[in-house]
Amino acid sequence: MHCKRFILLLIIMLLILPLARGQDISLTLPEAIYIALRENPQVLLKENELEKAKKKIAEAKSALLPSLNLSFSISETQGYYSKDTQQQNASLGLKQTLYSGGKIINTIRLNEDNFEITQAILDKTKIELIFNTAKAFYSLLLAEELAQLNNEILKNTTSHLEAINVRYQNGQASSLEVENIKKNQKKAEENYENSLNQIQELKSLIKNLLHLNEEVNISASGEFTYAPEEIAFDEAFVTALGKRPEIKQYEAEISRAKKSAEIVRAGNRPTVYASWDYYSRSHSTSIIGPSKNPNDYNVVGLSLSWPIFDGWQTKLRLDEAMLDIKQAQIAKDMVKRDIGLELKNAYLALKDALSKIKTAEAETSFYTNNYQTVKEKYSQGIASNLDLSDAQIQNQTAFFNRNKAIYEYIVAKLAFEKATGGLYENS
Repeated sequence: MHCKRFILLLIIMLLILPLARGQDISLTLPEAIYIALRENPQVLLKENELEKAKKKIAEAKSALLPSLNLSFSISETQGYYSKDTQQQNASLGLKQTLYSGGKIINTIRLNEDNFEITQAILDKTKIELIFNTAKAFYSLLLAEELAQLNNEILKNTTSHLEAINVRYQNGQASSLEVENIKKNQKKAEENYENSLNQIQELKSLIKNLLHLNEEVNISASGEFTYAPEEIAFDEAFVTALGKRPEIKQYEAEISRAKKSAEIVRAGNRPTVYASWDYYSRSHSTSIIGPSKNPNDYNVVGLSLSWPIFDGWQTKLRLDEAMLDIKQAQIAKDMVKRDIGLELKNAYLALKDALSKIKTAEAETSFYTNNYQTVKEKYSQGIASNLDLSDAQIQNQTAFFNRNKAIYEYIVAKLAFEKATGGLYENS
């Protein structure tokens, strides 16, 4: 019930989303992924190809059914006899293939393999899209936090510049100190401007992934949390070999190549089919004038066709098919090695990210305690407003570094799930 309500609300949101102009639309990660899978043109194209592949299977199976043909003609002879006469010809033919050397059944299985290949490519496209959307989403979330931090740093630097100018006018600070603060302020302005530009770039990327209008203003709604898990690399690799769409794709490629070889072999095998034909016609038989003489008859037959020699054409095509099998096997082995490397890199990135999180959390704890200490001193009149602002900036920077470390962990976790082929299932 909750799922239906969520989908309904999401559909309503999708209907009003293109109408939004200059208004911020806040998206959660599940909403962003839902829209991406629903609207992305690459996914839609692959789904259309999958539907065509399904039709091809039905088309191949139709060869198992008999064919029925009806023909009818009517002609009229004028001026040749003393009386004009009409002639009708009708025929009805039924044909059923009894044996085709395995060509029909292997054609069906080949198209089933094509369906599996298309499905695997679609799954791969979805996994890539989910990964890119999730990574862009968390990148935007982090960029928005960085912009807020840079804005606070700019305000803090401006306050320091105002304070140093007062001290300079009172002869308590040198011009060099003033220039150094001005440089820091200029750098803070540049950092803030760069972070705003980064936000716009990431928003454009997300809108492109979600196929949204450029006029729509979006923002990311979420937070940086993580739950460390014990991960066994060997088990993950076995899981990847069973779930990765690329493995399924090349297994189907090998199977399809084998079916192609069987279809080629059928070229040297006999074809047997049964037929039944019914004929009905009228024609002139009288020498003194035209007269109609209906003539109906049936023909039942059993036909066999067996190519004896085709100039080695079938043999050469079979050699090509065997090379296709070998090529597909080599490609599968290459993909397995690539998956192993991809999984290893993601595994190491996860371990590295966890190490960074522990360091960042220790720094966050230190600067949080320091901020609380300065805050108490400020309430007692011992610390200045700038001291409190500096401590607050240090604390916010520590929290941002912690979130950045968690961001790296989340991206590494996404890459690991993508490498095992489970990213689409978990979405």
